[in-house]
Amino acid sequence: QVQLVESGGGLVQPGGSLRLSCEASGSIFTIYAMGWYRQAPGKQRELVATITSGSNTNYGDSVKGRFTISRDNAKNTVYLQMNSLQPEDTAVYYCKLIYDSGYSWGQGTQVTVSS
Repeated sequence: QVQLVESGGGLVQPGGSLRLSCEASGSIFTIYAMGWYRQAPGKQRELVATITSGSNTNYGDSVKGRFTISRDNAKNTVYLQMNSLQPEDTAVYYCKLIYDSGYSWGQGTQVTVSS
């Protein structure tokens, strides 16, 4: 059994910043990658950013230059620093873990960007 605990979501004004965290625990032998996806109402879930065990990163086009993904391998934790947030970034953000037994999703954390 694997658990992903996300935190850091909330309400922020346009131009503001938030930092999301996701800690993985449970029956994990090897983590291959962790990442963040988001889903806005009425839209499909989309890639935000991923990071591999070797720290290779990949970003969705809409967040490049504004968001930064990082990880702490010792803590099995991935972070997402979000700067210059805009109303279109409003969504539920989901953490995803890719590991030796497959993949797992977190429960999601709401990010709302509004004045």
